[in-house]
Formats: sequence, C-alpha cells, structure tokens
Amino acid sequence: MTNNRTNSKDTSQICSIEPMRNNPQVLIPVILLLLATTAWAYWPTITDLYKEWQRNDDYSAGQLVPLVALFLVWHERKKLKSCILSPCWWCSIALLILAQTARTFGLLFMYESAERYSLVLSIAALTLMVAGRQVFRRIFWILLFLFLMVPLPGRIHNLISGPLQTMATTGSVFLLEAFGTQVTQEGNVVTLNDQTTMAVEEACSGLRMLTAFIIVAAFIAYMIKRSRIQKTIILLSSIPVAVMCNILRLCITAVLFMLASTETAEKFFHDFAGIVMMPAAVLLMFGELWLMKIIVTTEPTPQKKLIFRNK
Repeated sequence: MTNNRTNSKDTSQICSIEPMRNNPQVLIPVILLLLATTAWAYWPTITDLYKEWQRNDDYSAGQLVPLVALFLVWHERKKLKSCILSPCWWCSIALLILAQTARTFGLLFMYESAERYSLVLSIAALTLMVAGRQVFRRIFWILLFLFLMVPLPGRIHNLISGPLQTMATTGSVFLLEAFGTQVTQEGNVVTLNDQTTMAVEEACSGLRMLTAFIIVAAFIAYMIKRSRIQKTIILLSSIPVAVMCNILRLCITAVLFMLASTETAEKFFHDFAGIVMMPAAVLLMFGELWLMKIIVTTEPTPQKKLIFRNK
C-alpha cells in the first residue's frame, strides 16, 4: 500500500511540474527578461553590427538574416509546441562560458568578429537554458543560419575578395572574346576594342552577390522537402551561381560601355543588374531542384505478397 501511495505522489508531482514547464505565464516573462538582459549586455555589439550593414554593401544582406530566422521559427511553431520544455543547465552554462570567452577575447584584442559570433552563441545558450534539448535540436539549423548575419573577419574578407575580383575579370574577358569582342586584360583593367577602358574594382568582385545568394540558398534549402544531400548541393551551388551571375553582369556592363555612355553602364551595374540577378539566381536553383528530381529516382518498395495456407 505504501508503494502505491508513494508512486501516486511521484506521478502527481511530475504532472504538476510539467505544466509549470509549459506554463506561458511563467515562461514568457522569463524569456523576455533574458532577451532584455542579452540585448542590454550586447547593445554596443548590436549597434556596431547594424552600422556595418549600413555602410558595407558586401554585407548589407545580413540585416535580413534575423528577420528570416524569426520567420523560420514561426514556421516551425506547430512542431515546437509538441516539444517538452526541460532546461539543460550544464550544456547551456558551458556554451555560455564559451560565448563569453569569445567576447572577452574580442574586447581585449579588438577583434569585432569574435564579439559578434559570441552574440549568436549566447542566443544558442539561452535557448538551451530556457527550452532544452528538444527545442534546441528543432531550431539548430536556424541558430546556425544566424551566423550568416555576421560579416566575415577582415583577413578572410581579403582572402576571398581578391580571387573573386580576378575570377570576375578573367571570366568576363573569356565570355566577351567568345562573342567576338577584342579584349585586352592588364590585371583587373580591361580594354575593349582598343578604345574603351573598364576597371573591375574590388566593389565589382561579387562578394555582395555571394553573401546574398548564400543567404537565399540557405533559406531555400531549409524550406524544401528534399534529402540532406540535395539540400547541401543547393547550398554549395550558390557559390558558382553567384560567380556566374557576376561575370554575366560585368559582360553586359562592358557592352553598355561600348554602345552607350559610362553613366548608363554604371547605373545598370549598380541598380538594374543587382535587382535582376537575384531572381535569376533563384530560378537557377529551382532549375537544379528540377534536374535533381528527374535524375534521382526512388525505387518503388516491393510489395509483400500474402500467402494463405489451408490448415
């Protein structure tokens, strides 16, 4: 009899704990308090990150990442409701210590990227602390997506922008020559028909287009219902798609330099082409999905035959 009573007490305690974990009257104030504390602690980093989005065109697409992440969380709301809220203290504290270590490193050595990355790590740690492992697993890819809002560190930026600039120049020269245009290349300066000179500057490297395409490809890969291999292909293909679109943009700009004025070519490069290339890249990605759907065919599962035996 005592065992039954103790078991009933234990089950009643468990049942009373679970509603408290899922009680919005307790959970929502805690979440708001933690968000307010995090925003207050990282306010200088957040304002500096916003200023970087405004003044640096290469990473201006990063300001869309938090909004897209909120939309993805809202999209997963039905699945998140089924998750059990069980705070994971040890993992969250370890991740929070890692985030603050990165932030301290950034403050001491004037390394802005470490402070910005620590903001994303702190958000992940708070997710574990409040919601637990089930919710963390459900939105793990969304938390990784938040890293795309952080501009690349200076060294990595320089390592990427230089080769992209050279690749864009060489690719546009090859394409123009293939269509019969006489082109002379000296570094990143192109001479068209021995008359018109066009300089491919660092702003024309296509890094802005690359960062925007990676964000769009990550969003598409998350939303589509395909295998992980196909999602990875879509995400990785955003790099060559961005390079090809930038080469095409430079070629059209070079033709406008020869046929029209310099102002018309520059206006096309910075305004019209930047708007048109994004839908073109999205169409190319959906074309990849269509091709993969045709190439990758799933074999039908063999049907089991029922054998009836007479007894």
